[in-house]
Amino acid sequence: MINHMGRLLFILLGLWVMGAWAVPPEKVLRLELSAAETGFDPVMTSDLNTASIEQQLFESLLTYDYLARPVKLIPRLAAAMPIVTDQGKIWVFTLKHGVYFAPDPIFKGQKREVTAQDVVYTLMRFMDPKNRSPYKFLVEGKIIGLDELGEAARRTGHFNYDASIPGLEVLDRYTLKIRLKTTDYNFAHAMAQPMYGIVAREAIEGYAGDTASHPVGSGPYHLTRWTRSSLMVLERNPNFRHEIWNFDPGNDPDSQNIAAQMRGKSIPQIDRIEVQVIEEAQSAWLSFGKGELDMIGLAGQFAPMALHGTHLKSSLADRGIRLDRISDPSIAYYFINQQDPVLGGMSKEKIALRRAIFMVQNDEEMIRVIHKGQAVRNAYPIPEGVAGADPNYRSLLDYNPREANRLLDRMGYAKGPDGYRRQPDGQPLAVRYTSSLSSQDRELDEMMKKALDRLAIRFESEKLKFPEILKAERQCRVQIRLSAWIADYPDGDNFMQLWYGPHTHENNGSCYQDPEWDRLYEKTLTMPASPQRDAIYHQLARLLELKGVTKVSTTHIRNVLTHPWVIGYKAHPILPSVWSLLDIDVSRAPRQ
Repeated sequence: MINHMGRLLFILLGLWVMGAWAVPPEKVLRLELSAAETGFDPVMTSDLNTASIEQQLFESLLTYDYLARPVKLIPRLAAAMPIVTDQGKIWVFTLKHGVYFAPDPIFKGQKREVTAQDVVYTLMRFMDPKNRSPYKFLVEGKIIGLDELGEAARRTGHFNYDASIPGLEVLDRYTLKIRLKTTDYNFAHAMAQPMYGIVAREAIEGYAGDTASHPVGSGPYHLTRWTRSSLMVLERNPNFRHEIWNFDPGNDPDSQNIAAQMRGKSIPQIDRIEVQVIEEAQSAWLSFGKGELDMIGLAGQFAPMALHGTHLKSSLADRGIRLDRISDPSIAYYFINQQDPVLGGMSKEKIALRRAIFMVQNDEEMIRVIHKGQAVRNAYPIPEGVAGADPNYRSLLDYNPREANRLLDRMGYAKGPDGYRRQPDGQPLAVRYTSSLSSQDRELDEMMKKALDRLAIRFESEKLKFPEILKAERQCRVQIRLSAWIADYPDGDNFMQLWYGPHTHENNGSCYQDPEWDRLYEKTLTMPASPQRDAIYHQLARLLELKGVTKVSTTHIRNVLTHPWVIGYKAHPILPSVWSLLDIDVSRAPRQ
């Protein structure tokens, strides 16, 4: 009897010990990207997919409140919002103490704290000519002495990162004073961009030539595995500081529900994030349906399967799947390379050809066939929800095949014996449309061919992976493309800069260089959002149409589906990713 009792006590004691030392189940968030990443050096990034990853790896000085609508800036690496004086020309940022970069062999086993000098180094990198940063426009021409340092580097081939410049003054280990040349109403937004995530000089120099493969930031996660164009695994940064989820939900019921579930939890809650590149929307949709993906941005072609009007179908809602739906502050726009030998140039004939090509693009058909209703017509370069938008703008390039053909007839683009038009000098005429490899892009190819058939212009297709498209754009090698831009910050300047001449080889994919346009745009740089600035934006938009540079087509409606075990998600208009602010209910998740 005693032996049996002892054995029972031993078993119970063992079970108690096992329970006391049991490791809680790992929380894993499984996601997808619809296009491949381009590498994780923030200074070289321009695409949203890569920025989504970098939002978790690096930290900028400021960020956006998760729940506030309209969007509101808040501190991130900064201990508080900056002190701004001298009519917005002097900005003083004080950093949080005890912020450390993620562990990396470059630090030789030592914890490396983020300091004000790291901010100086990060900002300098954007003006280093060898980086050719797509986001240098946020500091170019603004910080006293920084442009001059970049110009000296262009002359000598060496950027002096040890130089002292008056616009970047380190007051102490945690305090930085930034002096601007003129008032800049968007400088705070610039300091909230993921591309302006702070980096360590020794990491950049230690991994010189391969910085895109060795991201070292202070964000809530660090990259532990990367299979290019396939898989990225992010795990908790063990050096990340103690932060608590505490966002004000306001009066919005959905936000209030999120706050009730998340308030008081430490950031981040999720242990590991696995991000797959799934370019085929059907594969992503099937993976989500099987619970292999926890969230998905719903591709337009699958909207009829998931939505009834603007609501989630009951077959999905009954499974606890949730829909978050917003109109993105974005534009989809056609651009034509102004330096292309066939389509470029400012002769009347070339302008007429470009305008005719734009006038046979059927935006309503695009919304119906490609987006399945998950987009809205937008003719203006600045979308609704962004300062400077004009939803009542009327385009000069609306769908009009008859007038487009008359225009080409008048300009001497006669049809040859094969039925296709030729150039006025009799040379063959063909238009090369560049797109990626997905099934939706194949549908876009068909739509472009159909549009060019309306003009009897021969269609050629160029298929590239997404990172290769971006590279070709910056080299002014893309002839015509349907591109997209989503707001980095909610101001019209973020969109109008896409056609600024000095941004060629950066964000100006049309390689448009027009002194008249640039002069008008430069006038807006020191103006606040105002009717006066809006009037200039109207002039700029008209010039883009009159000269056949671009045609704005649509604004995308974002539908995000989440499984019931994902806690706390709300689509943000500006932040590229909010993954560190979410949680997973492991009791409901099928694979944790």
